[in-house]
Amino acid sequence: MVFARLSLNDYTKKVLNVIKAKFDLNDKSEALNKFAEMYGEDLVEKQSNDQYIKKILEIDQRHMKKYGHKKMSLKELDRLCEV
Repeated sequence: MVFARLSLNDYTKKVLNVIKAKFDLNDKSEALNKFAEMYGEDLVEKQSNDQYIKKILEIDQRHMKKYGHKKMSLKELDRLCEV
């Protein structure tokens, strides 16, 4: 965790206070983190960790073992999507 001393203008303070109230956060630091979480992916991709990648690969391997390269017709897909 990085600690920083920031100089915020009035508008930024208002925005952070709204985020803080809306999401029931404890302080402006949490509000700033929430703001970055909400809008940061438009600018910077999140890094995935090794555990997540391993989990996805395991899921893929289980699926391929169970179903292989089976193809589905549009009718079968429509039937699955009907609720």
